[in-house]
Amino acid sequence: MARRSSEPDFIEALARGLDVLRAFEPRQPVLSLSDVAARTDLARPTARRILLTLSELGYVRGENGGFTLTPRVLELGMAFIQSLGLWEVARPHMERLVGWTNESTSIAQLDGSDIVYVARVAVPKIVGLAVSIGTRFPALPTSLGKVLLAALEPDELKKVLAEPSRSGVTPRVQPDPKSIDKMLRDVRAKGWALTDEQLAAGIRSVAAPLRNGDGKVVAALNVNTSAAETSVDTLIEHHLPRLLQTAAAISADWARLHSVPHVVAAVPS
Repeated sequence: MARRSSEPDFIEALARGLDVLRAFEPRQPVLSLSDVAARTDLARPTARRILLTLSELGYVRGENGGFTLTPRVLELGMAFIQSLGLWEVARPHMERLVGWTNESTSIAQLDGSDIVYVARVAVPKIVGLAVSIGTRFPALPTSLGKVLLAALEPDELKKVLAEPSRSGVTPRVQPDPKSIDKMLRDVRAKGWALTDEQLAAGIRSVAAPLRNGDGKVVAALNVNTSAAETSVDTLIEHHLPRLLQTAAAISADWARLHSVPHVVAAVPS
């Protein structure tokens, strides 16, 4: 594999190790050495050394003649989520929102042209797509993604939309490029976004922004429903006001948390 960066401080071995971790997918959790080498474009000896190193560190283990990830990889993602403090702030509000609506609610952030779920309180229901912490979907056909994209500056938005999705999910409806600008202008004007079976059949949701103390959108919060059970009218007339109330409460708590001075105690010499 050719070196992917000319930066002198770029650590190619670390990048390759992350490539190996990303090679595993929910649909195929056990990979052979050959599978890993093919998916990462690494030579088999290199892939083997990386897998053995990750195994020694506890991030992968041997299974059924191949390799699979261990729960320890969750530490990598949870470190990011816990460093935000967003879950601790949002959780009681999200649980209250679920009590009001009897529907699942999630928080997502933008990563390239995708959304990534960083918090969720779920109601057990059969839906077309499974969602958990770390799930990635294309942003445009989701209510969460529309909110996050609408908050971007024009140059940044153009750059983000030019990036290919890494979610592996093909939306049921592909937004017309000519309609994207109007769609996002509508979201900015309303302050919330709706999606109606655009990502997948049977999935309907509404989302609102979460802001920090400077008013910057840092994430989005949604209520997700089954199209067979919840009409658009119910979603907008009943669930949306409670969603907006919850998003405002989380944003206010988030701003208060970050307005508190962090004092570092001096260590006696």
